[in-house]
Amino acid sequence: MSIFFKNTSRVSYFNSCEKSSAYELGCTLTDLIKEQVLLGRTIIFLCIGSDRATGDCLGPIIGYKLSKYKKYNNYHVYGTLEEPVHAKNLKDTIDRIYQTHEDAFVIAIDASLGKSSHVGYITLGEGPLKPGAGVDKELPEVGDIFITGIVNFSGFLDHMLLQTTRLNVVMAMADQICLGINYSINRLRALTLQ
Repeated sequence: MSIFFKNTSRVSYFNSCEKSSAYELGCTLTDLIKEQVLLGRTIIFLCIGSDRATGDCLGPIIGYKLSKYKKYNNYHVYGTLEEPVHAKNLKDTIDRIYQTHEDAFVIAIDASLGKSSHVGYITLGEGPLKPGAGVDKELPEVGDIFITGIVNFSGFLDHMLLQTTRLNVVMAMADQICLGINYSINRLRALTLQ
């Protein structure tokens, strides 16, 4: 569960209920990372969350889905349903990423809380996110780019909101985010092959 920093130069919102959201997300993501791929940097998808709370499982579900896609040398996924990245292992995972991939460009993916009118929206922006901030946990900031899915509204007893989040909301966003990422990866690979 995260919040993102508003000092980023651009934050885009996508309604996961709209059919064009995956395409629009993919195009915007491509624009944000195109230069990094052309520079030969390794792209890391860091999918944060726990599979033990419905509202917090967006990251591991996305990681699981991304890990099933065709493997490419300069794209790596950390955080799946089998091996989630959560509060207890986030710092160690970040350290491992930068030890393994010196040129890592990290795209941090996490669930978030927001206004009730924004539930079901996906956010994409430049800069780090702060995992755990939505539930008052002190965790390290991470990411060059962030993708969040607003899974529930923020309010009293945020921990309980994570337990009562509808799985349908999480799965719909996970599907759209994965389709957008896959579209972006394919566009970026076409650019590097030219």
